[in-house]
Amino acid sequence: MPPRAPCLLALCLLLLPAVRTRGDQPPSWFDADTSALVRARLDISDRHYRQIEPALAHLATVHAERFAALDATARTDKLAALAAFIDRLRDAHADDVVIGTGRRIIGLLDPDPGLTPKEVTALADAYGASATVLKRTGSEPLAAVADSFLAALEAAAAAPLPTTIIVLGHGLPDEIQSYSIPVERVAAALVAGATKRAAAAAPSSPLDLGHVVIICDDCYSADFLTNLGAALERLATAAGRSVAALPTCIAGTSYGRVGRADVAAAFVPHFWKDVIELYYVRRPWPDAVTLAGFFDAVDNMMYGYGRAPIVEEGRVVGYRLVDPDAVQDPVVFVSLSIDELAELRRLLDLPADAALARLLDIG
Repeated sequence: MPPRAPCLLALCLLLLPAVRTRGDQPPSWFDADTSALVRARLDISDRHYRQIEPALAHLATVHAERFAALDATARTDKLAALAAFIDRLRDAHADDVVIGTGRRIIGLLDPDPGLTPKEVTALADAYGASATVLKRTGSEPLAAVADSFLAALEAAAAAPLPTTIIVLGHGLPDEIQSYSIPVERVAAALVAGATKRAAAAAPSSPLDLGHVVIICDDCYSADFLTNLGAALERLATAAGRSVAALPTCIAGTSYGRVGRADVAAAFVPHFWKDVIELYYVRRPWPDAVTLAGFFDAVDNMMYGYGRAPIVEEGRVVGYRLVDPDAVQDPVVFVSLSIDELAELRRLLDLPADAALARLLDIG
């Protein structure tokens, strides 16, 4: 997105016919027919499959060379096994709390006057969470807000209290653009805090950021969070520490895409606006906002941007693309355990010591 563009977010999704994908063009063999064959192997609904299909397509794209050596049947078998793996991870993490009682919320909001702290504090108060919201006001230097945010991240990583970090504003693949915070500085703050916590437990303890959730609703947020995961692993290795867990990450915009917001008196990007609609405006409230809500309700509401339902005999049988620039499919990443990493290597026919990112897109 151009620096300080008037539109906060404006996502454009690349689509194959009938296949919902993300980012770069998937391999030519991952087409609608292949996806339909994979879908037929899974005991799930069509709606459920379209929620995990983008993650499967992205995984196939990242490891395209491994799949290219397979014949069509073996490729379909492997894709179906990977889809089932992704779905098991979604089940395993469905009840993970994102906003709830006893959880700390740290917000960083773009300086634009249309974004107000209540976009975070109202939701936190509703679910019994404490909230600290950082936002430049008046003539305060942007760098001062950035430093305060990084200090808050380090403190959160160093403490055991479950914490959710929410960033709303302008972004780049390698930077929180609103405050010119490079991804390396974000990673360094989290690693510094996690190192303090690990050292207090035992000299050789691994770094554990599993108590942290990061939500970014800004341009290129999936790319930023992917880069953050890589930076966290890189800095941990440089410090001679293993990693027990990385944060759970939620991106409001997909790979390589900018996003969109309604510019009015209240300047809230579409993804976060829908979270507020689902879990604050609508009643009754659930006991907590969990990852399942982002997998299902939020994803379903976001699917309506840029698409129109196809209705036959009184029921929705599919969707047609009407405005690619309005599509803004979110991405959820979870941290893989050592055993899950080993299973993924096996499913991909990789060597046991092959490098794999700990953060995995699960739809």
